[in-house]
Amino acid sequence: MSAYRISDAARLLGVSDDTVRRWVDQGVLSTTGRTPVEIPGADLAAKAVELARVPGDPTDVLSSARNRFTGLVTRVQVDGVMAQVDIQSGPHRVVSLMSAEAVRELNLKPGSLAVAVVKATTVIVETPRD
Repeated sequence: MSAYRISDAARLLGVSDDTVRRWVDQGVLSTTGRTPVEIPGADLAAKAVELARVPGDPTDVLSSARNRFTGLVTRVQVDGVMAQVDIQSGPHRVVSLMSAEAVRELNLKPGSLAVAVVKATTVIVETPRD
């Protein structure tokens, strides 16, 4: 059975050591009972899945794509007919190369809510309807 020290668990979950300690004290995360404190791998994995839930997909579309990243546009760089759009979705930065026309049609600007749909090496960006 894998087990992780508090500092390793915090790094894997993307939170502070103090947050993991609080979760242990509150009974949110169990421990192995060993010293120094260790979190069982299965419990840590369950917490990681729980934390990975992102805000609901605002696009209201049915899609076969499973790799969808809801986040905020952090940068839009337009150069002629092409553009680069950066989206921050939790700890993930997703970059899409698309036409400048698509950027204008989607009204993509820093701070815009967007969903990046990743399929193989293609990143598709969708926005909610206004």
